[in-house]
Amino acid sequence: MKTVKIGLGTCGISAGGEKVYQAFQEELKQHPEAFVLTETGCVGMCYREVLVEVSNGDGSEHVYGDVTPERVGQIVKEDVLNGSTIDDWLVTDKSEKGFFENQKRIVLRNCGIIDPGDIEQYIARNGYQALKHVLTLMTPGEVIDEITKSGLRGRGGGGFPTGLKWKFTHDAPGEKKYVICNADEGDPGAFMDRSVLEGDPNTVLEGMIIAGYAIGADEGYIYCRAEYPKAIARLRQAIAQAKKRGFLGYNLFGTSFSFNVKIKEGAGAFVCGEETALIHSIEGKRGMPRFRPPFPAQSGLWGKPTNINNVETFANIPWIMLNGGDAYAAFGTENSKGTKVFAMAGKVKRSGLVEVPMGITINEIIFDICGGIVGDRKFKAVQMGGPSGGCIPADMCDIQIDYQQINKTGAIMGSGGLVVMDETTCMVDVAKFFLTFTQSESCGKCTFCRIGTKRMLEILERITDGQGSMEDLDNLEELSHQIGESSLCGLGQTAPNPVLTTLKHFRHEYEAHIIEKKCPAHVCSPLLTYTIDENCNGCTACARACPTDAITGEKKQLHVINQDACIKCGKCFTVCRFDAVIKD
Repeated sequence: MKTVKIGLGTCGISAGGEKVYQAFQEELKQHPEAFVLTETGCVGMCYREVLVEVSNGDGSEHVYGDVTPERVGQIVKEDVLNGSTIDDWLVTDKSEKGFFENQKRIVLRNCGIIDPGDIEQYIARNGYQALKHVLTLMTPGEVIDEITKSGLRGRGGGGFPTGLKWKFTHDAPGEKKYVICNADEGDPGAFMDRSVLEGDPNTVLEGMIIAGYAIGADEGYIYCRAEYPKAIARLRQAIAQAKKRGFLGYNLFGTSFSFNVKIKEGAGAFVCGEETALIHSIEGKRGMPRFRPPFPAQSGLWGKPTNINNVETFANIPWIMLNGGDAYAAFGTENSKGTKVFAMAGKVKRSGLVEVPMGITINEIIFDICGGIVGDRKFKAVQMGGPSGGCIPADMCDIQIDYQQINKTGAIMGSGGLVVMDETTCMVDVAKFFLTFTQSESCGKCTFCRIGTKRMLEILERITDGQGSMEDLDNLEELSHQIGESSLCGLGQTAPNPVLTTLKHFRHEYEAHIIEKKCPAHVCSPLLTYTIDENCNGCTACARACPTDAITGEKKQLHVINQDACIKCGKCFTVCRFDAVIKD
């Protein structure tokens, strides 16, 4: 019997996946013996959602993209019932081939393939075999040695060696220890952890249990932001099923080792992504960072030794333990082993999730995997590492994805958000956007972070309003260094990065805003001037749209904009169908 699989990750649902699923349910009532209907998570092709896979029962399958409820009937009639593919709707053709061709999927190995709500499908793909191997054949020290051999570094942003972190916690004195999974993904444009939890929650659980065995912990917490309801629902389901199957609980696989997992829902504070603030939040306190040392490995949750890794880090663990640390270390560079998941957003043709081997270049990701820039515009820069990262200009994007190489640009690898920008992007506005975010998310504990980011934001607002001075650039740099050196946690220490990198690589844009009172990308409204040229045929659309009656002219005659009355809202530019309104 054929199987029809619907992508119902958050991206699929937002594109209308639930309505497509309901349409297939209606078809199933008409043809109850024709196919089995199931769901899956995000396969990474967010730009083609809703995705529907039809499996023929003989191991072959094909995927349709941009599926709507109106297309369901035709898919069932022509493909499911008669075995004839609708080629124009397929995403598995040559035009999309490059998307998966250059990827290496370890973390995402099951996403978009299995039903995340069915633990049996996870088990059928070697699920929990790594845990069984570890518990029955390896000592905690041997597990830590294998993770160390793999070269896996924490994928939450800092890139600290995972094996070393586990060893510190293992060696810390104390009978009670904890494992925490940081799923408080808060970077704008980042959705890697959410997609893994929605598409393959059991791989994260298995990684956590293995970590618990390695460090000597019998209890774990998953700290997941409440804005991820689908991920939380999947986790609860996975935990319940794992307990029922004996993968969570007491005396696992007949051994003396026991492990249980609880979920803590976060309220969406960005600062709670910092590990000490996260610990405070789990304890029921206000999420604010504390001084280190002691580090969580020595004194973490409720003062007990605690190991904290993020979702992607834990998702790597079962694969490493099944295939060996050497197999994982075979991917990547000398300093950065394995693979990395990136959330591709912004002005890129194929937005979504990609998992690539370390060592690949940024250009290869953007052009070979993700198809280049929307509208074939000029590629300008990427923002890497979210608010804590920085902007890397296009002429530096032949650089390898490697922790040390990325750090040399002034950016950081971060958790994996990669926002692509083209010639229509104003870099001063980008810096202002990210600083607005970090300033708003500051917990307020540090004066430099609380007040310093506010002063920086005020300067950027002056510049984008056309009121800036060259002295402001010196002040921005001075404040950036003071805030970075004096803030307590990573939020404040890295908040100036978007400003520093844009000042370094795009200083000419700042100077244009200040000296010429112009925004080269035509983004900053106060610096724009709208005029009407001879292409105007007097259709009056612009005049009707203008909220201040700044546009005058007779019908079928050239219109004129009164610059004193113009509020630069851009509505005239938007409604003009004859390219007569010029934005400068």
